[in-house]
Amino acid sequence: MGQPLTFYGMSSPNARKVAILLEEIGLLYRTEHVAVFRGRQFDERFLALSPMAKVPVIVDPDGPAGAEPIFESGAILIYLAETYAPQFYPADGPERWQVLKWLMLQMSQVGPVFGQHSHYRLLQGQDYAAGRARRGMAQIFQALERRLGEAQWLGGGSYSIADVATYPWAKRLKRYGLDPAEYPQVTAWRAAIEARPAIGRAHRVIAEWARQDTADRAAATHEENEMFQGLHIRAPSAQAASAHNGQIESERERNGHG
Repeated sequence: MGQPLTFYGMSSPNARKVAILLEEIGLLYRTEHVAVFRGRQFDERFLALSPMAKVPVIVDPDGPAGAEPIFESGAILIYLAETYAPQFYPADGPERWQVLKWLMLQMSQVGPVFGQHSHYRLLQGQDYAAGRARRGMAQIFQALERRLGEAQWLGGGSYSIADVATYPWAKRLKRYGLDPAEYPQVTAWRAAIEARPAIGRAHRVIAEWARQDTADRAAATHEENEMFQGLHIRAPSAQAASAHNGQIESERERNGHG
């Protein structure tokens, strides 16, 4: 028997999507919890796996990647599907591009916008930014509702990594303050996914990590909370960034490009 794949993560939607696909495939894997609420993602050992200090990450020693870690959840899903389960990511034809488009929409829109909305809801304040995230979140759900009125699954006629990627975020519809009755196609799609046996198995993995995350949040120090929020990362102040933009506009006007 070969070496098991190692799956690093915590109880986030991005980790859940990887747990779902691992369970759908039936791969042998071991889990390693990353204490994100205590800043352990910034440990040098983890940064060697994930340069942006993000979960999830997998290491598949017996797979084509060997000891090379795979980070970014979208890349992980593509790697797993192409390597072990091509039924979830067609090799060619129009449906491949449908799957890829909706997977990229999840990566570029659903995750970032829903994540920002969750942060602003948790931390409160930031009225303009929070409102922008809420409107973006609602626009995404409207796009999903339209798509699922056209096709049974996001990628077309078959369940795919596009559905696996989007489901952990879209399952939180009520938590985001939306009425499920206004999104019947999304609600039916979510129920169809939740009927799959792999979802329950993946939930047990994430539930165990959620218990660890809850304990970590309770035990986190002030410094660890700041690391979770990224406040330890050096960046220009808002005033400095604004002043720099003003200089650029002034130079454009002087050069006749205003």
